[in-house]
Amino acid sequence: MRSSGTTPDYAAPSGLGGASGFAYAPNFITKIVQEETGIRPVGLLDVGGGGGSDDARDADAAAGEGDAGVESSASASASSSSPALLPPVITRFPPEPNGYLHLGHAKAVCFNFAVPRAFSGDGGGGRVHMRLDDTNPSKEEIEYVDSILEDVRWVQRGLDSPGKEDGGEGEDEDEDDGSNNNPWYGPVRHTSDHFELIHDCAVELIKSGDAYVDSLSAEEMREYRGTLTEPGRNSPYRTRSIEENLDMFQKMRKGEYPEGTHVLRAKIDMSSPNINLRDPALYRIKHENHQATGDEWSMYPMYDFSHPIVDAVEGITYSLCTLEFEDHRPFYDWTLDKLIPGGLLSPTDGSRRPRQIEFSRLNVKNTVLSKRKLIQLVTENHVSGWDDPRMPTLSGLRRRGIPPSALRLFCERVGISKADSNIDYSELENCAREIMDASCPRAFAILTPLKVTLKNWQGSVLEDLEIPRHPKFEEWGERVVPFGKNLLIERTDFFDVDGPEGEASNGRPPRGFKRLIGAGGTARLKYAYVIKVEEVLRDSDTQEPTELVCTIYPETRGGKNPEDPDVKKPKGIIQWVESKTAVKCKINQYDRLFKAEEPGSSESSGGDFLKDINPDSLETLEGVLVEPSVAMDAVGILAEMRSAKAAAAENEGGTGETLYHSDLAYQFERSGYFALDKSSGGMDNLIFNRVVTLRDTWGGDASGGKKKQQQSGGQQQRKRGGDGGGNERKRGGGGGGGGGGNGAPLEDCRRVALRAATVLTAGPHPDAESLIVCTVNCGDDDGESRTVVAGLAGKVDLDELVGRKVVCATNLKPAKMRGVESTAMFLAASDGNDGDTEQVELLDVPDGVPNGELLSFEGKDKSEPDAMLKSKGALKAWERVKARLRSNGEGEACFDEEGGENHRIVTGEGLPVTTESLKNAVIQ
Repeated sequence: MRSSGTTPDYAAPSGLGGASGFAYAPNFITKIVQEETGIRPVGLLDVGGGGGSDDARDADAAAGEGDAGVESSASASASSSSPALLPPVITRFPPEPNGYLHLGHAKAVCFNFAVPRAFSGDGGGGRVHMRLDDTNPSKEEIEYVDSILEDVRWVQRGLDSPGKEDGGEGEDEDEDDGSNNNPWYGPVRHTSDHFELIHDCAVELIKSGDAYVDSLSAEEMREYRGTLTEPGRNSPYRTRSIEENLDMFQKMRKGEYPEGTHVLRAKIDMSSPNINLRDPALYRIKHENHQATGDEWSMYPMYDFSHPIVDAVEGITYSLCTLEFEDHRPFYDWTLDKLIPGGLLSPTDGSRRPRQIEFSRLNVKNTVLSKRKLIQLVTENHVSGWDDPRMPTLSGLRRRGIPPSALRLFCERVGISKADSNIDYSELENCAREIMDASCPRAFAILTPLKVTLKNWQGSVLEDLEIPRHPKFEEWGERVVPFGKNLLIERTDFFDVDGPEGEASNGRPPRGFKRLIGAGGTARLKYAYVIKVEEVLRDSDTQEPTELVCTIYPETRGGKNPEDPDVKKPKGIIQWVESKTAVKCKINQYDRLFKAEEPGSSESSGGDFLKDINPDSLETLEGVLVEPSVAMDAVGILAEMRSAKAAAAENEGGTGETLYHSDLAYQFERSGYFALDKSSGGMDNLIFNRVVTLRDTWGGDASGGKKKQQQSGGQQQRKRGGDGGGNERKRGGGGGGGGGGNGAPLEDCRRVALRAATVLTAGPHPDAESLIVCTVNCGDDDGESRTVVAGLAGKVDLDELVGRKVVCATNLKPAKMRGVESTAMFLAASDGNDGDTEQVELLDVPDGVPNGELLSFEGKDKSEPDAMLKSKGALKAWERVKARLRSNGEGEACFDEEGGENHRIVTGEGLPVTTESLKNAVIQ
C-alpha cells in the first residue's frame, strides 16, 4: 500500500468503513457507559430507531440477568440514581505475557481502545492503559512482551490515541518505553508494579478475618471444593488464627516453604452455588525469578485477586472482559467491597470504583485460538513459526498482509454482544478485500507465463506505457510499464484448441471464455493493443504451447478496434509483462490452515485437530514475473526499512511509525491481493504472499472440501450491478449477517424499487473483462437513461440484450465499478454453478409494460418504496430481500417467505415476471 520515491503513500479514502476509528453499532456496553457518565458517544453507527440495534437491546437484557453467587454492590449501584461517573472513561488491555496475541485478542484490543475514543467528548478525555499481567513468571518471556506491544501498536496504527489530546503522552512520560508512537496512555504498566500493594491488601484481608493460609494439597482442595451440584466443605485449616495466618504468609513471602505446600485463600462461602466464591486462592508459592522483580518474591498473586486491585489503583472505570470472566465478577466485586473502605485502594484520580462488564469472545471457523493448540502447531513444525501467514496470530496476519484497518473493520462488524457466535473466516477475508481494493495499487503479475512474440513489432524498441496506479483514484498518478516485441501472458488466458487442452474438450473452450482462443483468436492487451494469434509453437514431447506468434494492430491503442474488417472484434482483456524488463519473484499462495470449520470436532479426526490440517494451505509458485515498477517499489521500501532501523539504533528506539514489509501490497490484476514477505532481500529475492483472492472461493462442506458458497444472508453475494458501493458484507453488531432472510419481514420488499426497464445499449467494460456496461431506460421523470455495470460478460449475448425488457432495482446507492458509475442493477436468475459454467438469465418483463412501472409482490398492498436505500436499516432490508428471491417451479420470480408462502413479482396488471428456462433458481 506504499511506493518508493516521490509517489505518495497510498491510503484508503477517509470515508471507508473501519479505517478511521470507532464505528461499532450501539451495544449494551456503550449504553451503560453513556448512562453512567452522561457523555454522548461519538462515531457510533446509525442503525435507526434511536435506541440501538435489536442485538444490542437483547444483549442489554442479558446483561441485566443476575449472577450466580452474591449480588455485587457495583451492579446495584449501576441501577441506582447515583451521580454521573466522573470523566475520563478509562479502560485497559491486560494480556498475560506468555504467548502471542491472536484474533481473539484483536477484538479485545479494538473495543478497549474504541470505548474511550467514543466517550472522549464533553471534556471526558478517554484513556487506555496498556498493562502486562505478569503474575506467573514460569510462563512469561521478554519475547512475548515485545510481540504483544508491537501487535497492539500495529492494530491501532493510523488512529488517534485516546488521552493524548489531554496531556501529551500521559503521566510519567519519563517512564515510557522509549517510543512516542504508542496508542495507549502513559507508560506500559505491569501488575508487578503493584506487587507490594497487592501483598498489603492480602495482609489486610488476613487481619480482617477474610483470608487464611490453607495447607491442603492440590488434590485435596479439588475434593473439598465440591461440584456444580454439591456444595464444598470447609478446609480444616480455615479456622487458623489471624496471628498464625500472618506468620505463615510472611514465611511464604520469604521462601521458607516448598512450592505446593500452602496457598492463601479468601474466606467467603464454601457452599456458594458459584464455585469461584468457594474460598478462591489469592497467592501461591513459586520459587522462580521474575523478569521485572528478580528474586524479590517467592510467592505470586492470582490474576482474579490482582485484577480488581490494580484496576482500582489505576483508576480504571470499566474493566471490559470476555464472558468466561462473568462468573468471576462476584469475586472481583467482593475484593473491592472488602478493600476500598480501608483506604488501600483509593483510585489515583478520585473517580468511582471500577466496574467489570463482560462480552462474548471471538470464535472463528476453520482455525484454532487455543494457546495450547497454537503452541503445538509451532513446536511440532506444522507451521513455520508464530508469524506463519496461515496462523491466526496477529504477527501471522501482519506478515500475510492483512491491513490493521481491515482487522478493525472485522471486529466492528462482528460487534459486541453477550451472545456466543462462530464467525466465518470469510468475514475477515471480505474486510481485507474491501480495505485493500481501495488502498492497494494495481500491477501486472504473470503467475504461469506463456511467451508471446509480436511478429510485426519494429525491432527491439520498447514503448513506455503510462498506466494508472489505481483505476478509481487519479491522484495516485501513473506507473510506467515497458511494452515491446517479446511479452509474457498467463497460460490460462490462452485456450489451445488444437492441443491436449482442446482434445480433452472436443475443441470447446469453457463456457464464458472470451480471451485468446486458438490460432486466429484475438484479445486486447490491457491498456495497450489488440493482438491476433497467427501461430502456436509447441513442446515436441508434450505438445503444450510454448510460444504464441501474434500480430499487433497499432491503431487499437486507447480502446479502439482493429480497422481490418476481417479481424474479429476482441471480447477479452488480458494482462501482460515485457519479457526483458519483467522481474522474477516467488509467490506463496495461502489458504485456510484447517479444512474443517471446527478442527478436531469431526468423527474422522477422532478429536485430533491436527488431522484437520488443510494439506493445500500453501502453494509456492517459482518464476512468477512482475512488472518492473513492483520491483522498484520493493527495493524502495527495503531501503526505507534499513534506514529506519539504523535511525532507531542511533536514537535508541526511534520515534516514527514502524514500517513492515507487508506495507507494500498490490492487487495483482485478476489474481488477488499480495503483500511483500519479510524474507524478501532485494531485486533478486522478492517474495510475495497472497493475502486474499479477489473473491471468496472457499465453501466448507462436512468433509472439508471446497464448494461454491450458497447465496444466503450471512454469506457472500455476487454483484450484478451497483448495489451499495461494493460492500459485500454489512457492518454492525452480531456478525454482519443482517438477518440473512431468517424471519425477514415481507414488508422489506416494499422498500425496494423494482421497475420495468428497457436496455438501450450493451457493451464490454473498457477496463474489466468480467463486466458489461449498459444504458437502460428506467422511465425516470427527467427522461435520462441510467447506467448498469454488471458482472455478466460471457454469460449473456450483448447483441440480444439490446431492446430487451428487464427488471432493474432503481433505488440503490450509485457505485463506481472499475471507474464506471452504476446507477441501477439488473435482477437475474442463476443456476448456482461457479465461474464460467454458471448459467444466468435476466428476468423477463411482459411486452407492453411501460418503462418505470413499479413492480409489486402479489398478495401485498402496493406502497411507495424508499427514495434511496442507503441507511444501515435500509441496506439490511435489501440484503434480506435478495436472500429470498427465487424462481419457482414455473419459472416465475418470487419472494420466498419463511414458512413456505411464495409471493410472485407481478406487473400492475398482475402479469408475472419470469425466467426463460431457469426454474427453482436463486435470483441475484
